[in-house]
Amino acid sequence: MKIGKRGKRVIAILLSLFVMMNVLAAIHAYKFTHFSHAGTKTKDARKLSTSEKLQTAIMGVNNPRPVNTSHPTQAYDTVYIQSNVRLECWHIRTDSSIGTVILFHGYGSDKSKLLDRSNEFIKMKYDVLLVDFMGSGGSEGNATTIGCKESQNVKDCYDYIAAKDKRPIYLFGNSMGSAAVLKSINDYHFEPSGIIIECPFGSMYKTTCARFSEMHIPAFPMAGLLVFWGGVENGFWAMGHNPIEYAKAVKCPTLLMAGGRDEKVSKEEIDEIYANLSGIKTLKTYLLARHENYFRRYKEDWIKDVTAFLK
Repeated sequence: MKIGKRGKRVIAILLSLFVMMNVLAAIHAYKFTHFSHAGTKTKDARKLSTSEKLQTAIMGVNNPRPVNTSHPTQAYDTVYIQSNVRLECWHIRTDSSIGTVILFHGYGSDKSKLLDRSNEFIKMKYDVLLVDFMGSGGSEGNATTIGCKESQNVKDCYDYIAAKDKRPIYLFGNSMGSAAVLKSINDYHFEPSGIIIECPFGSMYKTTCARFSEMHIPAFPMAGLLVFWGGVENGFWAMGHNPIEYAKAVKCPTLLMAGGRDEKVSKEEIDEIYANLSGIKTLKTYLLARHENYFRRYKEDWIKDVTAFLK
């Protein structure tokens, strides 16, 4: 069938739009998964003005590389663990310890942001290992894969403690750290004494769509393009990054913690993850919590729930 001038013009416009959307998605994906060395971190979507939202939609977010802003008040050792990059960790030992809790932070964060919770684990008589994921804090690299390649970091840190100590080992993860814990258990087939996971997202695609919803921007088709390019640029299949599926491999006891008003992780995602966990499991929902540090807002409840789980 012969295509007229008007048809060719329409095709050319559509092809140009397709190319522009992919270029824009590739830029956004790169900036989201690679930390910068300057500038101010882009504010939470809820706090952006209309003009700032437009600028972010065009230019992408700015993510300064996470830096540890405080240090343990207890005596500690700085240890380096070789993973896909060299990881920097803080190892704090306590008198009469009954085991170890390894702590993993969320996206755009670092191990110093976990000190409030590690202090509580120490009071519960556990040694702690606080970990900077690849690209964060004192660890090497400048990229994040939102829990995918970080899953190797989880396994290598677990192996580091397991080689030195035969007592119970628990894994604690916040947000991206939770996704990395679930993927690590799925991929490497090991069984810690238990895991405590806060607000894990259901899939890379779903958490990307949630960020569009925060900015009141339609997710289709850009969310899919962002996920695709984020995977291409970082060497993994991002469309298959799915903590809901990883949860099926978890047979150890699990404490799953969620926020009742989480704007980044839906109740449906939490329920699916919980349903797929095959071991002894507990779900605790903090009704007014968003995607945040539950310990800061629900300190007494958090301590009670974690203490009950570890007994």
